[in-house]
Amino acid sequence: MKSKLFFILALAILVGACQKPAQQQQIDLAGTWQFAADPSDKGTSEAWYNQVLPDSLTLPGSMTTNGKGDEITLTTPWIGQIVDSSFYKNPEYAKFREPDNIKIPFWLQPVKYYKGAAWYQKEVTIPENWNGQFVGLFLERCHWESRLWVDDKEVGMQNSLGTPHQYDLTNFLTPGKHRLTLCIDNRVKDFDPGVNSHSISDHTQSNWNGVVGQMYLEARPLVKIQNIQVYPDVQNKKIAVKVKVQNLTGKATSAKLNLAVTENSQKESANFELKEGENELEMNLDMGADVKLWNEFNPNVYSLEASLKDKTSGQTDVSTTSFGMREFKTAGKQILINGQPTFLRGTLECAIFPKTGYPATGVEEWLRIFDVCRAHGLNHMRFHSWCPPKAAFDAADQTGFYLQVEASSWANQSTTLGDGKPFDKYLYEESERMMAEYGNHPSFCMFAFGNEPGGPNQHQFLTEFVNFWKSKDSRRIYTSGAGWPNLPVNDFLSDSNPRIQGWGQELKSVINGEAPRSDYDWSAYNGKFPQPIVSHEIGQWCVYPNFREIAKYDGVLKARNFELFQETLKDHGMEQLADSFLLASGKLQALCYKADIEAALRTKDFGGFQLLDLHDFPGQGTALVGVLDPFWGEKGYISPEEYKRFCNSTVALARLKKIIFTNNETFEAAVEVAHYGDGPIAASIPEWKVTDKPES
Repeated sequence: MKSKLFFILALAILVGACQKPAQQQQIDLAGTWQFAADPSDKGTSEAWYNQVLPDSLTLPGSMTTNGKGDEITLTTPWIGQIVDSSFYKNPEYAKFREPDNIKIPFWLQPVKYYKGAAWYQKEVTIPENWNGQFVGLFLERCHWESRLWVDDKEVGMQNSLGTPHQYDLTNFLTPGKHRLTLCIDNRVKDFDPGVNSHSISDHTQSNWNGVVGQMYLEARPLVKIQNIQVYPDVQNKKIAVKVKVQNLTGKATSAKLNLAVTENSQKESANFELKEGENELEMNLDMGADVKLWNEFNPNVYSLEASLKDKTSGQTDVSTTSFGMREFKTAGKQILINGQPTFLRGTLECAIFPKTGYPATGVEEWLRIFDVCRAHGLNHMRFHSWCPPKAAFDAADQTGFYLQVEASSWANQSTTLGDGKPFDKYLYEESERMMAEYGNHPSFCMFAFGNEPGGPNQHQFLTEFVNFWKSKDSRRIYTSGAGWPNLPVNDFLSDSNPRIQGWGQELKSVINGEAPRSDYDWSAYNGKFPQPIVSHEIGQWCVYPNFREIAKYDGVLKARNFELFQETLKDHGMEQLADSFLLASGKLQALCYKADIEAALRTKDFGGFQLLDLHDFPGQGTALVGVLDPFWGEKGYISPEEYKRFCNSTVALARLKKIIFTNNETFEAAVEVAHYGDGPIAASIPEWKVTDKPES
């Protein structure tokens, strides 16, 4: 966010806020910061926090967006694992290994790269009227570990990947000038979430170093609201509210808590005695007879304002949060939203942000993304091994999108779960932070530790982890991990088996080993388990590169892999066929996705699917698996309207024993409808016809 007038900034912070204090004094920290990279790790021993750093850059942002970091060479750590690959050593690609023409054929290449400690520094002036108040620092998203000094005193360290880093500076900042010094480190150190986790890997968002989103200092009363959690009771039309309060006065006091729902003027108040330190206050609030529920068709969002008046000082602290009246549960093999069956039509989001290399923190961009997904008939998004910023939850709340969020981990190749490694404890701590920060969002419907875990003790560990969260917070449904394991404790199963092309099937799958047909479904597999199944990462149908896409990469990540493919095609005298290859492979890709999606829709009592992907996944080998590019743009071979005909809340389906007929055969089809709309279809007259061209 650029520097703005204070009253505009304050208003922007309040609008659509969830878990943000209202009516408080703030100092915006966006703008120029002093800077120094620390590749030798000498900043702490040399007390760089006591010196003025020599360079400068702009925050929010990353080193890469500011043009800081190392040049890409054959010795850059970013490409170390690539240099040894047999594909990269192929003589055909010799020219791409030349020092002046480094092009990596596997995933997007940053303009600069840096892994290690980096220092950021800013001078601030604390007003006189902040004396005697709580003073806090808010950093919306750091990547990854942050350490903070005020002048020459170290405040502490934080390492959340998915939630803001917040520091209590009450005992460090007095009125007058002070120097804030941050050391951000983007290396895997004590806590390893997994080398391929999209929260940290170079495959998609990049392993950036910096701070993005909101950055500010704030002053608040010493008796203040730390957190609000809202628990909707749809049946009884009320909410249970838990308010965590900090009393930093050093002695007991009395306070009055007022709750008010903005949209329907429902209010409640109560008096409480507060001990020194942390207090948890609980109240119930009636939502009125005309309560409006939240779902994909009617995304009604409420705002709750909590005001806490300390009777000793007379000061009042105010905080607001948004929430929705919804119940997301399972019953048998079905997923229910407010008691009605729903079918998850989802895609993955793997932290793919080619222009910045880090996730968007503005609501407008997330509204655009969800609008594109909705135009293609989707109602669900899974965040693969990462947790998105608050803006994604806000946008999903507004558009009625069901989100599966994960605790930033793919604990497989470089680490394991349940073996006593430091990440085991970190996973509990990180998930606690996530629930406290984002738990009120009605769009936060599903939760898993992360993706495809490894380790001999993972089953026991994840059973305990799922049980912990099921007993602690019933606002969403839980599963052990995306992909596996299928544990009895899971509310739903994330399973990769129900798909038309399974791993290792090669030419033996239903789509490769048989003549085209559409009379199959996954009922036999579905019947093996008591829980709903959401098929994991189905599709993965690749398409030829769209070389017109190269021009879109005008940010920090470049499609050097596309440039390599284009030059190789030219070397073989086929450059003029690029668009034809794209169109032909794209049409086939769309048919494959249609077959995958319709098979899921034909399956009775099925939970849904999660595609890999509606848009391309540029990591792990240039996986061009989307009908859209990484910018969520169309490639030209299928429109949203065409896609939505087979991917929607209501889809007409035909079971055909064969799809190719000769003129002496009888056409036979069993017609059915998959309907997960906003209530039953009251009256309908089904019609069908056979035509030699598609309907417009």
